Amino acid sequence: MNRATFIVCGILLGLYLLTGVTEVRPGERGVVRRFGRVVDTPGPGLRIGWPWGIDRVDRVAVDKVRRVAVGFQPKADDAGLATPPGQLLTGDHNLVNLQVMVDYVVRDDQAAEFLVAGPQVDPLIERAAESALAEWVSARTVDDVLLGGKVELPEWLVVQTQQRIEPYRLGVRIQSASIAHLLPPREVQGDFENVAKEQTRIGTVVNAAQQKQEQALRVALADKFRSEQLADAYANERRHLAQTEADAFTKRLEQYLRLRKDNPDILASIWWDTMSKVFLKMKSTGRIDLLDNHLAGDGLDISLFFPQATPKK
Repeated sequence: MNRATFIVCGILLGLYLLTGVTEVRPGERGVVRRFGRVVDTPGPGLRIGWPWGIDRVDRVAVDKVRRVAVGFQPKADDAGLATPPGQLLTGDHNLVNLQVMVDYVVRDDQAAEFLVAGPQVDPLIERAAESALAEWVSARTVDDVLLGGKVELPEWLVVQTQQRIEPYRLGVRIQSASIAHLLPPREVQGDFENVAKEQTRIGTVVNAAQQKQEQALRVALADKFRSEQLADAYANERRHLAQTEADAFTKRLEQYLRLRKDNPDILASIWWDTMSKVFLKMKSTGRIDLLDNHLAGDGLDISLFFPQATPKK
């Protein structure tokens, strides 16, 4: 063997050995299979192993979000099928066309399972999601499906689909789900739209009535609070006045009991003192006058003794 042949063989051998060098990029997980059996799942970095023919290294993107369309296909209406895929029966025996998008990612520690499952991953996820959709729709009325499906269904579908694919060891995690299409069949779509408009109108009327009710309740509560404040203030005023009068009476009684010991006629003095004040007040209002002022030439003029009171305005 001449020198040139030796050099060529050495270069070929070096190139062959270089096939055992693999770079796993960030966001990827390597799956090393030796004679078909998985022996390692290295993370990002440079890996040196056996050359091609002994080891095979596949790189799986674990940070990539993959999507599967499940259910109704919008073009299915044009195909003339009696029961298009994704047309589901509700609990009250109505039909709805439902399509969801299921997003999933490969689990970092189960890249080998994902690689082994290969092309079966998407079909199995689709079948699992379809069965979950049929279960959810069949347990609800058409109104509940159409009105609440976009809010309630996605979160429920993520959990149910994940549980149903676990036995298949696909190495994936269902990340999210979204409603892409949720409508009644084309033949009755106009009727459902009219129902939806009427329900919207009813909801508007109900909301307006509730707002009016809440406003009236606030006004009533404000009036109640104001009345309670006025009542409390009046009660406090009357209570204070009564207490003042009671205190004055108690003091006057104590004074009377003390003075009666020295003057047995003190009660008559108190009586005439009080009546004098009453007479003065009655005289100032014209309700009492001296008897001489009512004497006429022929005696006492009774008609002037009780003057007519002036009505209050």
